[in-house]
Amino acid sequence: MACASGDGVGADTKPRGNGDDDPGQVAGRSSMVSGQIEARGISNERVLEALRKVPRHRFVPDELRGQAYRDTPLPIGHQQTISQPYIVALMTELIEPEPDMKVLEIGTGSGYQAAVLAECVDRVFTIEILPELGRRADELLKELGYENVVTRIGDGYDGWPDEAPFDAILVTAAPPSVPKPLLEQLKVGGRLVIPVGEFSQDLVVVTRTEDGYERRPASYVRFVPMTGKAQEQR
Repeated sequence: MACASGDGVGADTKPRGNGDDDPGQVAGRSSMVSGQIEARGISNERVLEALRKVPRHRFVPDELRGQAYRDTPLPIGHQQTISQPYIVALMTELIEPEPDMKVLEIGTGSGYQAAVLAECVDRVFTIEILPELGRRADELLKELGYENVVTRIGDGYDGWPDEAPFDAILVTAAPPSVPKPLLEQLKVGGRLVIPVGEFSQDLVVVTRTEDGYERRPASYVRFVPMTGKAQEQR
């Protein structure tokens, strides 16, 4: 089912594939979703279906594939991690994904969050500051058929002005405060989901209104710090 779009780049034009799946991987995803995601309150069916479909084991190092469907972050090199599945599901649900949305992700990392978003929305633009991770994620996303994901190597602090405005922005690394450029690149009614803080952070949802921005806390989280320009604020 997952989030087809009738116009532009949508499910009909993306041959997304889990061709190397064996029954154990499929069962692992199903168990992960029922036991770790739904059981903790995630109810958006688009998000749940995306988590059932995206092969998380492809986004982790080979030696960690046996742990891919545990609800835990895993190292992916360069002192970075792939987020735990529940946090991926929570952040995706918080943007309230719809099939016609255009979403910006800051911090591509392994590419897993981008793939989950790509199952739920029309277009995903994702930025990674570490070239090796960005190139690896781009290759894997293309291999898996996610033609509606566009990647870029660069500092995500300034967003992607050439493609703005966005229906939603999702940030997977923590700055000390919300970057102003990201706020400015939201559509009115759009939502920014971002961890903010130092060692541990507040996951906050910022909604752009006609008159400004509304901010509400969603959870306590722990993400790696945002690097690049964000470090100048520390």
